[in-house]
Amino acid sequence: MKNSFYKKHLVDITHLNIEDISILFKRASEIKKIVELKGGDSRLQGKIMATLFYEPSSRTFSSFVTAMQRLGGGIIPLFSMFNSSAVKGETLEDTARVFSSYADLLVVRHPELGSVRQMARYSSVPVVNAGDGIGDHPTQGLTDLYTIQQKFGDLNKLHVLFIGDLGHYRPVNSLSKLLSLYPQIRISFVSPKEVPIQDGLKKYLVSKKVKFIEANSFENILANVDVLYVTRVKKEYMTESLYHKIKGSYVLTNIFANSMKNNSIIMHCLPRIDEISHDVDSNSRAVYFSQQVRNGMYVRMAILDMILRKN
Repeated sequence: MKNSFYKKHLVDITHLNIEDISILFKRASEIKKIVELKGGDSRLQGKIMATLFYEPSSRTFSSFVTAMQRLGGGIIPLFSMFNSSAVKGETLEDTARVFSSYADLLVVRHPELGSVRQMARYSSVPVVNAGDGIGDHPTQGLTDLYTIQQKFGDLNKLHVLFIGDLGHYRPVNSLSKLLSLYPQIRISFVSPKEVPIQDGLKKYLVSKKVKFIEANSFENILANVDVLYVTRVKKEYMTESLYHKIKGSYVLTNIFANSMKNNSIIMHCLPRIDEISHDVDSNSRAVYFSQQVRNGMYVRMAILDMILRKN
């Protein structure tokens, strides 16, 4: 089967098809077994990954670093690019040129929409988008889809509910676009009226003929969903007044969680603030700590492997 990731950028996910995803997920599951058996291997020995993070991150940054180390590769770990030559005025284009001379792959996070794509145009090595503003977060979307696939197998006919700040939450964009590949999927979006899904995402889903609804309350939907994806309010992307207006709009309690199907799952890409009560963590439906975080490492290991190795 063809490895369509080899030496390619991963800036968004719209170019991926079901076969690409199936191959990636098969690799992730193979790697998972290796990690569980012996911690990793040395298949990427001699390869270097540079992590260029212009925006705070703990989970995504650590996940990529761990993924590369478990595969035997080296890293140039720039956790805060604002402590680099960026503060001297170096452009994204020049940074891309410089670090692609050092590394075999760049992983970039930036607060400005389109910035990662801009760097990819000037990089001589593959660039992976680790989050660009309110745009996309491809590796998180793939992690989330893998987590869902591991639970349900067949992704068709599932009902997925997103709740929270959907206007600023890039994993919602990436996962929704991936879900659109499955023709019988149903998606419900529940958010405060001030932060609905982005117009671009809405148009994309319409173009793919995805069945979706938008609403402002979730109580009457919960019992019918297979996947509940909770998001935090992205304070860093809004005014203080808007944040305080919509903060706490939705809080998932154990009472709500227990009204869901027994075989449903609750997801959150973290960090969690107050949108999920802590007593939900031990609910059998909650997978954000028990599976989602760990799956992120396996999926990113598979992505690094498939971009840097042909076979």
